[in-house]
Amino acid sequence: MARLGILGGGQLAKMTAQAASVLGVRVVIFAQKDDEPALQVTPHHVIGAWTDDTLLRQFAQACDVVTLESEFVDVAILRRIESFGTPVLPTPDTVAQVQDKYEQKRKMQALGIETARFRKVAVATDVMAAVEEFGFPIILKARRNGYDGYGNALIQRAHDIPAALDKLAGRELMVEAVVPFVKELAVIVARDANGNMRDYPVVETIQKNGICHTVLCPAPIDEASAFKAVEMARSVVAGIDGVGVFGVELFELPMNEIVFNELAPRPHNSGHYSIEGTITSQFENHVRAVLGYPLGDVAQIAPATAMINILGERNGTPNPDALRDVLAIGGAHVHLYGKREVRVGRKMGHITVLGYSTDGAEKVAKLAMSKLNL
Repeated sequence: MARLGILGGGQLAKMTAQAASVLGVRVVIFAQKDDEPALQVTPHHVIGAWTDDTLLRQFAQACDVVTLESEFVDVAILRRIESFGTPVLPTPDTVAQVQDKYEQKRKMQALGIETARFRKVAVATDVMAAVEEFGFPIILKARRNGYDGYGNALIQRAHDIPAALDKLAGRELMVEAVVPFVKELAVIVARDANGNMRDYPVVETIQKNGICHTVLCPAPIDEASAFKAVEMARSVVAGIDGVGVFGVELFELPMNEIVFNELAPRPHNSGHYSIEGTITSQFENHVRAVLGYPLGDVAQIAPATAMINILGERNGTPNPDALRDVLAIGGAHVHLYGKREVRVGRKMGHITVLGYSTDGAEKVAKLAMSKLNL
C-alpha cells in the first residue's frame, strides 16, 4: 500500500485524501491543529508545528511521498523532509519559484509569458513611481501568503496609498497594473515526473469580494481563446518543472488576448467541479501524478458544470440542520468541509451541478444555495 503524506489539514487535504482512499492509498496528514477537516477522513496523522524536527522526521518516515495543500509552507521545511529520505512533490525548487508572487511573475517573464505589468515596492514613494509608470488603478499585493483577496489592496488614487500600505504593513510588497479583462479564467493542469500532462477544460471564475464564488465549465469563450489559455497553462507548469496538479489563473482581454495572473502549485478551487464533473478529478490526478501512476482521463461527464462556493455569511458555529432542505434539490452535489467555525467569507463547502448548459447548471446550483441554511 502506497503511503502519501500531506502537509496541511484543510479542505484541499481532505478532498485529496478522499481521492487517495479510492485508490487504496494510505494518507498521513501533518496538521498544525487538531480540528482540521482532513483529520475527519484518515486516522493517520501528526499534529503539531511543522518546525518541530522530531515530528517532521516522524511524519516523513511514515510516508513514501509527501505533497502539500498550500504553497505557504517554508521551503526549508520541504527540504528538511527530503533530507530524511522522503521525496516531496511538487519539489521544493518548484515551490520556491512560485510562492513569492514577485518572483513568480519574474519567472513567467523569463518564460516569455505575458503578465500584467508589475514592480517591487516598499514605501509610498515606490508606489507613486509605479503609478507614474502604470497609471491608476493599481493593486498593492503582499508577495507571500496572500489568497482569496487577503493580502491585496486596490489603489485608485493617491489618497488610497497610506491606507493600503498600513493594511499590508510588515510584509514584502509588489504592485501590479490593473488588467482590463473581459473574463477571469482558470485551467487545471496535471503533470507527472516524465512531463506527461492532462489539461482540464478552461473554466470561467466569477469573484465575490475578491473570493472565487462561481466556476463555470466550460468557460463561455471561443475556441481561439480556449486554445491560447490551455497552451499558456501548459507552458507555465512545464516551465517550473511542476509535478502534481496546478491551478493556473488567467485573464481574457479583448481580441482573444490571454494574460497570466497567478499560479497555485496544488489542487485549486477552480477545479473542485471535477469531482463530479470529469472522469478523473483534479484530486485523484494529483495523487496519481505524485505517486507516479498514469494520469487519468479529464473529459467532462456532462456538457456543462457549475460550481458555487459556500461562503460564510456570519460568524459562529455551523447550523446542524444546514443540509435538511438543500439535499432535496435533485442534481445538486453538496460538499461541506466540516469546519467547526463559520466566518464571513470563509469557504465552508461547495455545490456542484451538472447539466446541458452552464446557465441551466448555475440556476440549479443557485437554487440549492438558497436552500442551504449554514
